[in-house]
Amino acid sequence: MPTQALLPILLLCVLLLQAQGGHLRRNKMKNAAKACQKQPSVQHCSNHCSYFLKCPNSDTVCCSTFCGNVCMDLL
Repeated sequence: MPTQALLPILLLCVLLLQAQGGHLRRNKMKNAAKACQKQPSVQHCSNHCSYFLKCPNSDTVCCSTFCGNVCMDLL
């Protein structure tokens, strides 16, 4: 293969990596539920987050606990 053909092939490979998200995956788990600082009570275990890890109330956050992803108070 001529050396003049190697540069366009290399450029094509780099562009394909960029189109697929590149080799660096930033913020892969950006919306993932975070582990909460306080232990949930039994009442919290019945208040699960939505499929997209959202809570209906603005004063609650979605936390990963032993009983699944639940909405807990910020304070």
